[in-house]
Amino acid sequence: MNKEFITKTVEETRNWAKEFAKTLRAPVTIALHGDLGMGKSEIARTIIQTLRGQDTVVPSPTFTIVQSYDGISHFDLYRIEDKSELVEIGLPYAITNDITLIEWPEIANDILPEDTIHLYITEYEGGRKITVK
Repeated sequence: MNKEFITKTVEETRNWAKEFAKTLRAPVTIALHGDLGMGKSEIARTIIQTLRGQDTVVPSPTFTIVQSYDGISHFDLYRIEDKSELVEIGLPYAITNDITLIEWPEIANDILPEDTIHLYITEYEGGRKITVK
């Protein structure tokens, strides 16, 4: 299942993420792939706010590594250096129980479920291409 979506603005990306969020039911894992500045955090933030309320404060988990929102876990694995840390931060538990959003998921490839939804976000003609696999 490869689907591609083109968004020209941040607002279009948010609208796409709102619709995508409405399809998610726990447990499900979403791996967000893309270079810095491609919109991984914005997509995760929109998903969380769509499911937990627009007024939900969603800071980037870049330094905290994980943020939890009543059944939604948002991980940023950019600073994880050893796979053993994944257990310490609760990733296996989240994968089994939550809607789990993972930025920079590559270090966790070994433990991601087979049915993980992979979002590849790339630059495309001044906007973004979101490929869902």
